[in-house]
This record gives sequence, structure tokens and C-alpha cells, in this order.
Amino acid sequence: MLGRLRQMLIKEFLHVIRDKRARFFLFAPPVIQTLVFGYAATLEIKHVPIAIVDYDNSQVSRDLVSRFQASRYFEVRHLSDRREIPELIDRDEAIMALQINSGFARDLGKGETAHLQVVVDASNSNTALVGLGYVNQVAQGFAREYRLKTLARQAPALAGGLPEIVVERRPWYNPDMSSQWFFVPGVIGNLVLVIVVTLTAFAVVREREIGTLEQIMVTPIRRVEFILGKTIPFFLIGLLDTALISAAGTLWFRVPLNGSFLVLGAGTVFFILCMLGVGLFISTVSATQQQAMVTSFFFIMPAVIFSGFGSPISSMPEILQRLTYLNPLRYYEVVLRSVYLKGGGFDLLWPQMAAMAAIALVMLTVSVLRFQKSLE
Repeated sequence: MLGRLRQMLIKEFLHVIRDKRARFFLFAPPVIQTLVFGYAATLEIKHVPIAIVDYDNSQVSRDLVSRFQASRYFEVRHLSDRREIPELIDRDEAIMALQINSGFARDLGKGETAHLQVVVDASNSNTALVGLGYVNQVAQGFAREYRLKTLARQAPALAGGLPEIVVERRPWYNPDMSSQWFFVPGVIGNLVLVIVVTLTAFAVVREREIGTLEQIMVTPIRRVEFILGKTIPFFLIGLLDTALISAAGTLWFRVPLNGSFLVLGAGTVFFILCMLGVGLFISTVSATQQQAMVTSFFFIMPAVIFSGFGSPISSMPEILQRLTYLNPLRYYEVVLRSVYLKGGGFDLLWPQMAAMAAIALVMLTVSVLRFQKSLE
């Protein structure tokens, strides 16, 4: 058995080594995609294009406008007429528009409420909410300082004894609150999922499509040897790609690996076994590579969305939250981010490890049984 299995493994590795395109696409794209996604996937919104119409044109209103100009979150464009706002937003040259009405400084001077109008393009609700939050921060900071200055002029003694609350931020695990530290570990899981699932499904389907599968099955190779010969190379390739992607994330984006390589390796092994099971299952329901591609896409996209990669699982509807427990990527994302940022060990991550091990056992068992039946 070992001799036949060894020959099967040699065949698969020779196929990869001799194919220049295969060598390139197995290792170069994952690293490149890690770099691209590391920069593109972010929760931070900077340089928001905002148009400002200042009808008051006073020293106070100009002071407020200068705060928007000094903020790294905004790119200010000055307008002379509010009728220009719709056209700018329609052409995507501005996401928001701020209108300062005439009498703004006068109302503040009288101690009355001074109103600002903010027009926002809410077609992207996330950008709109974050942008409005930035506007509120700037406006509230301006209003607070204006009140303190006014009180200092009118009642210096009272202003000096005014109580104040100062919030000191102490972010754990990500001191600079960089979104790259959150997304880069998540990208590792996504890319490993795509690589292992597609390689496993396509390799078996390709053998069936070009007719070599029947030729292999008439040899003394047993079905279990054929399955192991097809999956072990992709298991090793998945481990190697994980190492390359992790190295790119750590060295290029400076995401610290605070945990143990052993814990990360164990989680990766369980996850790759899950993906091998999924790939084998796809190969049993696909007769052509085109069908395998469509079926893989049907699995990959929901797996990424329901993993908590980009949006928290807790914000999903309850029924979808329950479905995420069937998603191996959900558990692997927790392992990746915990090991990288929190230094989590087996004592904390054993529930995720156990869940992936159980899913891997079920998927591999079902897939192998279906695969053996499809060969008969």
C-alpha cells in the first residue's frame, strides 16, 4: 500500500512541479492577494470628500471650517451656493455637504442653539454613518471649546473650577487600533479556504473530465490510496501557502504573532482537513471543471460572509447566526486573530479546535463515502 501511495504522491507533485503556471498560481497569487487585501480591506474611512457652504462667513464659522480642513478624515471643498451640492453628490465628487446658515455666530453669541445642516449620500450606509460620526466629533469639539472660551471671558473664576470628564483610552491587543491588524489574519483564512477547496475539487474533476480517472482505477491502486494521493499533496500545499501568507502579513504589515506557532499550526491543520472534505464533496457532485467552479463559488462566498471576516456575527439575524456554527472558517478566524493579537493558547481555543475537528471528521467521512460510490 505504501509503495502505491508513494507513487501516487510522486505523480501529483510532479504534475505541479512540471507545470510552470501551476507553480506560479499556487504560491505567487496568495502572497500578492494578501498584500492587496491588507491595504484594501479596512474599516477606516479617511479623506471623506465634503463640500462646505458658509453663508455666515464670520470669524466663528471660519474657525469651524478650519477644523474640518485640519482633520485627516476630510477633504474640504468650498462652495458659494448650496445649489451646487446635488450635482457634486450625483457625480460622487462629494459624499457629504455641510451648510452653515447665516446668523450662526450671532446665535452662538446669544447663547442660543446654532443649527448646521449636513447632507449625506446614504447609498453606502456604512460610509454615511462613519462620516456623520466624524462631523459630530468636530462639531461637538468646536462647541465645547467655544463654550469654555465664552465662559472664561465672562466668568474666569467659574471657568477655572468647572468639572470636566476626560476619557483615557487604553486599547488592548491593538494599541494603534489599526484595521490591518484585524483584517490581515482574516485574509489568511479566506485565501487558504479558496486554495484548498478549489485545488481538491478541480484536481479530481479534471481527472474525470479528461478520462484519466478510469485509467487510474483499472490499476492496482485502491480507492483509499487514490483519495489519499489526491488530498495529501493539497494538504501540504495548504500548509505551505499558510506559512507564506502568514510571513507576508507579519513581515510586511507588521502584524505581531503573539501566540504559539504550535497553536496556529494545530488550528490550520484542522481547518485544512475541513476544506479537503469540502473539496472532495464538491468533486462528487461535479462532472466538469465548470460545475466544480460554480459549486465552489456557491460554498466560498457564504463561508466568507458568515465567518465574521468583515462584519460581526452578532449583527446578523439570529437564524443566520446559528448557521455560522456549521462554517469552519468562523472558528478558524477566531483562532487566527486570537493567536496573532491576543496570544491565545489551547486553554482558550480548544472549543474552536474541537468544532473544526468534528466538522472535518464529518465532512471527510461523508465525502470519502460519496467519492467511493461515485467511482463505482
